[in-house]
Amino acid sequence: MPEAPGTIGQRLQIARKRRGLSQSELAKAADLSVSTVRKLEQGERTDVRLETAHQLARALGVTTTHLLTEAPTPWQPAIPEDIWRPTVAALAAPPAQPPEPPTTAGVSGALAGGRALFATERYDSLGGMLPALIRDAGALDDSPPARRLRYQVMQLVTSFLAQLRHEVAADAAQRALELATDELDGGAAVVAECAPMLRRGRLADVAELATRWADDIEPRISRARPEEWAVWGGLQLRIGAASVRDNRKQEAADALRMAHIAAVGLGREVISAPDYLRHFGPVTVTHQRAEHAAIQRRPDRVLRLHSAVREWVPAQGGGKSGRCRHLLDVADAHLRLRDEARCVRVLQQVRAEAPQWIVAQRYAQDIMGRVIERRRTLTPEMRDLADALGVPL
Repeated sequence: MPEAPGTIGQRLQIARKRRGLSQSELAKAADLSVSTVRKLEQGERTDVRLETAHQLARALGVTTTHLLTEAPTPWQPAIPEDIWRPTVAALAAPPAQPPEPPTTAGVSGALAGGRALFATERYDSLGGMLPALIRDAGALDDSPPARRLRYQVMQLVTSFLAQLRHEVAADAAQRALELATDELDGGAAVVAECAPMLRRGRLADVAELATRWADDIEPRISRARPEEWAVWGGLQLRIGAASVRDNRKQEAADALRMAHIAAVGLGREVISAPDYLRHFGPVTVTHQRAEHAAIQRRPDRVLRLHSAVREWVPAQGGGKSGRCRHLLDVADAHLRLRDEARCVRVLQQVRAEAPQWIVAQRYAQDIMGRVIERRRTLTPEMRDLADALGVPL
């Protein structure tokens, strides 16, 4: 369909009429309320979520990008500002000398400690140490080892801010990319940069950026190193994530197929250089297949895929957030199959495993909000979970 002018409401109305649908028929096809469709078309709502735009686009047979005229308003979780504000301030501050001259060994040791905090979702502790780490890394000399450390510190900052849904994560990712000393480091920085771009609805930009870098660093099968497979596979997953949200099914399927090739090349789940923050391997690809199925409203497939990785437990060094994100898809699948009790049990499991992580997930809040809408009364456990996730009253 050619580009249409105007607001999302005007584009939506034109596409709906072209498909010969009433507002109620579109709402039913998109699994939304008639009120949502009506308010969007009449301009009473302009803060459309990316997920809502995707549901409408899928029902209309157009791309999500076609409907979106500008990025959705970023959602901010109810996380105390004192967790992230010092890090944001440190990024904006001019270079400063610490009380004692830093060493590469000292910064490297602190970085390892920060990675351990990130891996275990201890964001309050990580937020407390990152300002000093940013300062010390910036005060190192200009040697290649020091530059590499600055790159790795900025990758950690990017991951921290992205998990907390802070918009400055994109700036930190760009700094990491500027510090990259080779294509592999650059590719890892792009994998991180794509996450906040996805949340802002920049789907075409993510697909273009990740595709360009994936083409540049495509491994040679006969002699690829684990970190090459991991970064290239991570880029393919970003391409797939953007494509499936943009209702480009074939591109999404192709990207998952490429990621599967990378996972087979690795043969196992790994945490590898250059930034040591993300898992990649067969389990990660299965999690992403389930995410695609969730976006496509295929709950039975989500649960079948989950059964293949149900027993996998992340290593001590990380991977828990990826597993927890997958479990949110599992909770969503149970709810779509009208099993509210199992849905809530999965949410409670995630909360028990990663209490600081789950409060930064709008997806978890939305799932619990849908549980509340369906229930006439709530159990004490449900009320407690809703309070913890910050579900609006």
